[in-house]
Amino acid sequence: MGSNGGMSGGDFLQFSKQVITGRWFCVFASFLIMSGVGATYLFAAYSKAIKATLGYSQTEINTIGFAKDFGANVGIIAGLIGEVTPVWFGLLIGAAMNFVGYFMMWLAVTGRIDRPRVWHMCVYIFLGTNSQSFANTGALVTCVRNFPESRGAMIGLLKGYIGLSSAILTQIYLAIYGNDAKSLILLIAWLPAAVSVVFVYSIRPMKLTRQPNELNVFYHFLYMSILLALYLMAMNLLQRWTNFSQAAYAGSATVTVLLLLFPLGIAIREELVSWNQMKQPIDPPNEVKVENAAGLKLETKEEDTACFADICNKPPRGEDHSILQALFSFDMIILFVATACGLGSSLTAIDNLGQIGESLGYPTKTVSTFVSLVSIWSFFGRVFSGFFSESLLSRYGIPRPLVLTFSLLISCVGLLLIAFPTTGSVYAATIIIGFSFGAQMPLLFAIVSELFGLKRFSTLSNCVQLAMPLGSYLLGVQLTGKIYDKEATKELAKRGLIRSQVKELTCLGKNCYWLSFTTLAVVTFVGALSSLLLVYRTRDFYKGDIYKKYREEEAPIIGENKG
Repeated sequence: MGSNGGMSGGDFLQFSKQVITGRWFCVFASFLIMSGVGATYLFAAYSKAIKATLGYSQTEINTIGFAKDFGANVGIIAGLIGEVTPVWFGLLIGAAMNFVGYFMMWLAVTGRIDRPRVWHMCVYIFLGTNSQSFANTGALVTCVRNFPESRGAMIGLLKGYIGLSSAILTQIYLAIYGNDAKSLILLIAWLPAAVSVVFVYSIRPMKLTRQPNELNVFYHFLYMSILLALYLMAMNLLQRWTNFSQAAYAGSATVTVLLLLFPLGIAIREELVSWNQMKQPIDPPNEVKVENAAGLKLETKEEDTACFADICNKPPRGEDHSILQALFSFDMIILFVATACGLGSSLTAIDNLGQIGESLGYPTKTVSTFVSLVSIWSFFGRVFSGFFSESLLSRYGIPRPLVLTFSLLISCVGLLLIAFPTTGSVYAATIIIGFSFGAQMPLLFAIVSELFGLKRFSTLSNCVQLAMPLGSYLLGVQLTGKIYDKEATKELAKRGLIRSQVKELTCLGKNCYWLSFTTLAVVTFVGALSSLLLVYRTRDFYKGDIYKKYREEEAPIIGENKG
């Protein structure tokens, strides 16, 4: 440091290295990666193009939608790979899968390859969306282990950026390609993969170190993300009401990217504080030995085999469970049921937004608005549930599953607004479903980490997500898709036509979705009751200090003189 308080050239290089290798830059890089991996929620924006170009029925489109949900939520392989390989390896696998899967879909819808069968498209979209589980395992799980005491806020933020990703990608694709749904698939193929490759070495487990103002830093990240969300909402409304030129789209996308980069300033600020504290002369701190601080791979042989033994001899809630101990616990079964009912219903609604809008007479541009609204309000739901549930837990000992119960009840209202539509009700339903769907995601991950420990978190968090595609298949393909096709076939019969005489099977009117979405509301209510049972079972656990053991494992607080 120079006498004037500035940095010398050597200090600047050392500080730059500290920033790039620091845990706050790891958080920033995770935000950027998560901003691209939520392309699964853009399915409603391009499913109509797939249906019209390739001539699939609604049941076939919903089958492809199920493959999408299955790929996005079957992360067991990603979790197991994450247990035994470096983080960068899993991120590279995810980037490759993302590009190959979506690029093959783009080749199909643009006619560059022969018309694929439905199961071919299912394979393509499975590959593309399964890359999300590698990003989750790499970025989200690593950050939770680096910040275990702030996991609610951390999960809320990271899941929030996933929720915003479809709105972010929409702004970028409008600037690059214009309003072309086929080109949107191409953007989804290359951009998220490129971001993961650029930051592949920035995401890594680090030694547990607590900072006195750690939660305040996450609130600053929250303010930056809310600013981004409000901007995206404003752009969404402006683009809905006015005709943007290509230059205006380019300007909007530029501001979006700049807002995405704002958290880097917070990361640099925090590293500068740490840098200045290290430069001050202090007594040497007491040495604290931190073994396996990253919380990952260095287990003994006995610990490894514990996955296959003592299944019925489970440790107390909050202690590290083996995979089988957790999967066969009643708490996990309850979570699985609540997830299948609640998130399965929400996914079905989100995947069918394009056809819902069409059936009720909304123009294509308005359907794109629905998709962006789901994305933006999903973000608000994610960050709200993450920070709000963390506050309720730390201040009042209120169980996190109780917040999950309320989010499921809210979702029932949105589903009923689609089942019985009135003027403008789909807008309200889109906001409600987006918010409640987003709120459920970080709660699910946080509850798993708290009840079953962090040792096998990468695998267990991916295991519980299996409930989402299961619910999506039963409620989306077997229920909603078949009812839609049945109603559309009735309309053809009234016009004296049969299925083979039309390229696309289309249903128009309120009758297309009222029965299926009424059923979805009932199923979601069952999920809320299941979650309420988990509240009762875990009430005593959440009244205790569930983060005590992580404080005992931490290194000295940054900047604290322990001499």
